Amino acid sequence: MYLVIAFIAGGLFGAGLFISGMTDTTKVQGWLDVFGNWDPTLAFVMGGAMIPMAIAWLIRNRRVTSLVGTPLPPPPSTKIDGRLVTGSIMFGIGWGLAGLCPGPAIASLTYGGPGLYVFVAAMLAGMIFAPALRARLDRPVPAE
Repeated sequence: MYLVIAFIAGGLFGAGLFISGMTDTTKVQGWLDVFGNWDPTLAFVMGGAMIPMAIAWLIRNRRVTSLVGTPLPPPPSTKIDGRLVTGSIMFGIGWGLAGLCPGPAIASLTYGGPGLYVFVAAMLAGMIFAPALRARLDRPVPAE
């Protein structure tokens, strides 16, 4: 049952990304170009995504397990630190340059072309190597 629900949720998410235009790199870059030829339509997509997510968090605060019985993860941290800021900047730079973020990139795999495959390969490499880099950066600096 868990896999069926995951498949349906993933399919709905991917379809929503495609229908909303989030998989169209020129549309995304047009939305990010606030000082040029700005396309505000994706603001409605993001605003529309925030409403069900806010409802989901309200429901999550009253539940311990998901509908299929698995434990729900704890709410995310509200702490703003260097890791969050650095990650946000890197995400924004990648999103602006490529016009894609992870969700739309995966949703576009069947028709994206060579540029998309390079993006997904780089994204996966980052996901694989980031924990090792994070561990190295978090090591205390020896005192002289």
